[in-house]
Amino acid sequence: MALAPLLHSKLPSFPFILFSIFIYSNSLYASDYPPLSLDHYASTCPTVFDVIRKEMECEVLSDPRNAALVVRLHFHDCFVQGCDGSVLLDDTITLQGEKKASPNVNSLKGFRIIDKIKNKVESECPGIVSCADILTIAARDAVILVGGPYWDVPVGRKDSKTASYELASANIPTADEGLLSIISKFLYQGLSVTDVVALSGAHTIGMARCANFRARIYGDFETTSDRSPLSETYLSNLKSICPAAVGGDNNVSAMDNITPNLFDNSYYQILLKGEGLLNSDQECIRACLEFKQSSLL
Repeated sequence: MALAPLLHSKLPSFPFILFSIFIYSNSLYASDYPPLSLDHYASTCPTVFDVIRKEMECEVLSDPRNAALVVRLHFHDCFVQGCDGSVLLDDTITLQGEKKASPNVNSLKGFRIIDKIKNKVESECPGIVSCADILTIAARDAVILVGGPYWDVPVGRKDSKTASYELASANIPTADEGLLSIISKFLYQGLSVTDVVALSGAHTIGMARCANFRARIYGDFETTSDRSPLSETYLSNLKSICPAAVGGDNNVSAMDNITPNLFDNSYYQILLKGEGLLNSDQECIRACLEFKQSSLL
């Protein structure tokens, strides 16, 4: 049985799984806090959702890549101590924040956007809305603004007063990480192997640094791809962006070279052709498909 048809016929709908995982992320917060609710700010800051949406609209209109920056920031926040805004904390004399942890230092660039939204919200409702809620709502709106699905965001998160450089370094999956290690990190968060594949679909928007895909394009890219003229042209373009020798580490390429500014399924089509930009994503889709195929034999 061919692997590509197997993906379409046997795996759940990827937009639906992404939708489910974002819903799940709403519960990743300290269990000793009051339950989240849709009307938490109904009386204290009724305009909060409108303010955040309008600010995200401006950011995405100015640069569609800003949507990916906010989604990535939300993901990196939730994988450390839950969705508590700890990733937003700066280093102080008494606190080592998460911003300079190795998975974050060259990856996260959405802080300015959240700071700007926070200032707008504060002007409307001083001292009411947590940064953790602002980031979570903004991530939802970012996805919608580039064509992704809508989901309700229950609110009432409390901002963390602590951060964990150690957990940020240990818990957040990286682009060159092995599949088993990535799966173990997702399992630690209560997520499944299917969720690993689903969440990688968020790479349908956003960019990757040369340092994170150099090994892939000078390694097994040609082996996994169909080596068609289009594939060869794509690989040649990637190599022009990312030289094999020293240098160019901060040069970037879209992870979805077909529709880089649209939240859709095209990234999975790229993976099915063996042309995934990141080793971790390509390895993940291959292993998942093989597992699904073997389970049907």
